[in-house]
Amino acid sequence: MKRLWQKLVQGGPGRLLDLFIFILNILLMPSLAAWFNGVVKRAAAGDEGAMRWLFAIGVALLVLAPAGATLKRWHAHHNAKGELGDPTDGCLFNPIFYLCLMLVVYAAVQAYIFQRVYGRSEPDGGVFVGSICGGMLFCIAHTWLVYRYFSKPNAPPRSEFLRSRLSSWLGDGLIYANAVLFQMFWNLFVDIGFPRVSGVGEALARVPLLAFMALLLYFPPRIFYLARDRGAGAWLSMLVANLPTIARFVIGVGPGR
Repeated sequence: MKRLWQKLVQGGPGRLLDLFIFILNILLMPSLAAWFNGVVKRAAAGDEGAMRWLFAIGVALLVLAPAGATLKRWHAHHNAKGELGDPTDGCLFNPIFYLCLMLVVYAAVQAYIFQRVYGRSEPDGGVFVGSICGGMLFCIAHTWLVYRYFSKPNAPPRSEFLRSRLSSWLGDGLIYANAVLFQMFWNLFVDIGFPRVSGVGEALARVPLLAFMALLLYFPPRIFYLARDRGAGAWLSMLVANLPTIARFVIGVGPGR
């Protein structure tokens, strides 16, 4: 156990994040997704507290990663010693790909909430247009701030807090919280009643697509640590972190769970 822990620590915060997500996917994520589904239902019934929760979660989706990136930027480059890497040297790390992925995630979450809250009726024009335009602008700002993390600062930040170890720890905490948020959305699809498989063949047919989708949704919160470690081991660790959810998707939970 001690040797395993040493390997995880040597692998950096990215591998520790994978372990953290793996444990949460086993113990907590299904309950967290069910809680969020309940919040949406209460908001649909007019519960103001639930509506505030939805607003806070929407803000967190767009703010957690940029805030974490800002707090960790100087520390990442100061400690990397030239090992951080250029995030734009491949298609997957291109900011346009990241922006498109964030827009898709935001649109999917927005559509899910609107469908649950408004049902067959349409939201007010101002709410609909404002959420789309505001979401697009926030996603663009979000992407710029995230990718600013990868550009080396010309000088140490003037703020003593941004140079402190507490800033780095808090940045990691926000990045971890962002990963939890993405995993909660990913688990929602199981919670709302993913159909059970009819046989082994159907189960095996689901695996490649679900593994790809799991890695795709895990990519945005994991990108900060992938900049330094892009080897096959990192991707395998990411896949293992998502195995509990992938297994639930492959088997299915049946309607009306």
